[in-house]
Formats: sequence, structure tokens, C-alpha cells
Amino acid sequence: MRAFADTNIAVYAESDDAEKSKRARLIIEAAPVISTQVVNETVASLTTKYKFSKSDAYEVAAAPMDLSEVVAVSQSTVRQAMSLAVRYQLSHWDALIVAAALEAKCERLYSEDFQHQQVFDGRLTVNNPFLD
Repeated sequence: MRAFADTNIAVYAESDDAEKSKRARLIIEAAPVISTQVVNETVASLTTKYKFSKSDAYEVAAAPMDLSEVVAVSQSTVRQAMSLAVRYQLSHWDALIVAAALEAKCERLYSEDFQHQQVFDGRLTVNNPFLD
């Protein structure tokens, strides 16, 4: 099954929460698809919210890039995100994640930012790996 990992997966891989970190690392090690947005949001989150240095944040963001297929956010991704945001009442940034996953033909989206088991376009199912 082709899977896409949201930004929170990459961020939690570096978490002090041992259980979340373990679960996130297992997902990253399974080589999911990520988008350029995920890489950029990871750097932003680590440097602002978690006060990582830029070099440390870049090192963390490089790990999923090295293990994963990275898809670009293109004009068509943005257009699809606009449609998804309206149809599913998503934020623009969340809709970009869903659009990238759909364009990459993923069937699973690992994220804690959506309703667990929510299905988009009848073919992409959200899985929150941090639920017990």
C-alpha cells in the first residue's frame, strides 16, 4: 500500500515522547511519499516551535528526503488543493497535503491533523498512528 507522511510524522520522529518518536520513525523507515511542503514545514516547525538550529533542522529534514520519494507541489497540486479545501472544509495547507498524496496515488495518509479513517476522493484514507 502506497503511503504519504504528513509533516507531524517527521517532526515527531525527533520528539521527546518516546512512543510517538518510535511510531514516527517506523513510518519514516518504511519510505513513505512526502512532498516538498512536508520538508519545508518540518524545517519551519523545528526552528520556530522547537528552537532547533537551522543546521540541526536541515539534518532532521534530510532524513525523510533520503528515505522517501519526494513529490513537488506544482500548479496542478495547488489547483487540486483549492478544490479539496472547499469540498472538505480543509485549511489550504492541509488540502495541499491531501492533494499531493492523491497526485502521488497514495492510498494511506499518516497524519494526526485529520479525522482518523477519513477518506478523501474514495481512495485516500487517513491513519493517525498516534492513537492508542
